[in-house]
Amino acid sequence: MHWILDPFEPEFMQRALLAAMLAVVASSVVGTWVVLRGLSFLGDALAHGVIPGLALAVLWGFNLTVGALLTAALMVAGISLVNRRSRLGDDTGVGLLFVGMLALGVIIISKSRSFTTDVQGLLFGDVLGVTWADVRVQAAAVLFVVLGSVLGYRAFLVLAFNEAKAGSLGLRPGLTHLALLALIAIAIVSSFQAVGTLLVFGLLVGPPATAALLVRRVWVCMVVGVALGWLAVAVGLALSYHFGTAAGATMAGVSVFQFFVVLLVQELVGAVRRSPAPALPIG
Repeated sequence: MHWILDPFEPEFMQRALLAAMLAVVASSVVGTWVVLRGLSFLGDALAHGVIPGLALAVLWGFNLTVGALLTAALMVAGISLVNRRSRLGDDTGVGLLFVGMLALGVIIISKSRSFTTDVQGLLFGDVLGVTWADVRVQAAAVLFVVLGSVLGYRAFLVLAFNEAKAGSLGLRPGLTHLALLALIAIAIVSSFQAVGTLLVFGLLVGPPATAALLVRRVWVCMVVGVALGWLAVAVGLALSYHFGTAAGATMAGVSVFQFFVVLLVQELVGAVRRSPAPALPIG
């Protein structure tokens, strides 16, 4: 028991745990739609899309969250433009924006004298350095994401399973898709301080994907995803404390590990159920 509780005695570890749990709520709620609609690549691109704004914030000395929100908005607008105007597949446009924004971010950071430190902080986060002010901003963002998901639940649900039906019901699938992109971007921006822009993708997809293996109803998937994410961040923080590993990477790694554990158990159970019963001896 001490092995589990000792890491969370210092106040900075308590702040880290709370920040990571808030990140899980935002990422698991919108991540459920990401998983159901097969938007994982797009989610990853959005996670990279905030890097130029973060880089400019570091270079010019203004608020990181403001910089991230500005470039996230540009990224969402770019994806929407490519989807509407280009005859290429969606993944082509998203891939180009993905690489372009990442390259731009690294180019901007390279102008900083503390290039290595800045890159590590932006890409992999610093959950142990989270302040109470960061937690309050994150909580406000999480509240916005959850309320947006609740208010748009019907439209998101219909769009996830039948885009044509969404149009016939007057739900404006284009606007609904844009609103979902905005919520994903806000979830990513609100979580980068905790786990970094690269590793936030692990929380965006890992817990919801694991939950999707276990349950079928969408809102239940969100709840189970949050619970699994909370378990992942608690275990990840404890492991990072005891073994001296990077906290954000450890939390994201545990969330991915959960998925493969559940998948393996399901495969084993399925194999046992499919195996023929042994023949009884005659005599």
